[in-house]
Amino acid sequence: MAGYEGFMKLLDLRSFSSVWYWLALLSAWTVVGRGILGVPGEVLHRARAAMRPDGDTGAGDPVPAVAPAEGLLLLDWLSLTLPRWHVPPLDGAILAGTGAFVMTSLGVLGFGYGLELAQAVFLLAAPLAVLLLLRVRLAHRLLPVLADAHAGRVPPATAARTAAAAMVRHRLQGMVLSMLAVAAAATWGTWWVIVHPYGF
Repeated sequence: MAGYEGFMKLLDLRSFSSVWYWLALLSAWTVVGRGILGVPGEVLHRARAAMRPDGDTGAGDPVPAVAPAEGLLLLDWLSLTLPRWHVPPLDGAILAGTGAFVMTSLGVLGFGYGLELAQAVFLLAAPLAVLLLLRVRLAHRLLPVLADAHAGRVPPATAARTAAAAMVRHRLQGMVLSMLAVAAAATWGTWWVIVHPYGF
């Protein structure tokens, strides 16, 4: 019984009133926002700019017959990084089940039993798990585009433009998700500190 109480006290460490938790939260979202699927942000930016003529909005632009060097560089990066995001169905099911168990356990311990550390970890990990799922889905969508470009069924310029557009949309989704995650953690953490000034 004493061991159980010690374990529960360990889980109830102060988090929302610690500057280290907020630094970890902001650092995590800063790091994951630097690139998409392992592709540096500047590579995507240059490819997107090169595929769009100056002064155009990007809507209805004719696709050039030959992909610019920036577009080819983006495809090269994707050919290196996309295979890492391929998850076999069995492994995906195991990872999904394990992740669901961990998130459910954190949610129950944090919001069911009122353990502050579990709440803090849940508010940090759950949005990152959603972002991971979005990136796996993006990789699944880009793999056929890259395969068609390598096989010559689609011009490299078309493949680069399609990939860049999908990655830009994903970057916007990630930005919205990060803002919502930080706002949710800040709101809940502030409320928790006000209601539990002494940690209990």
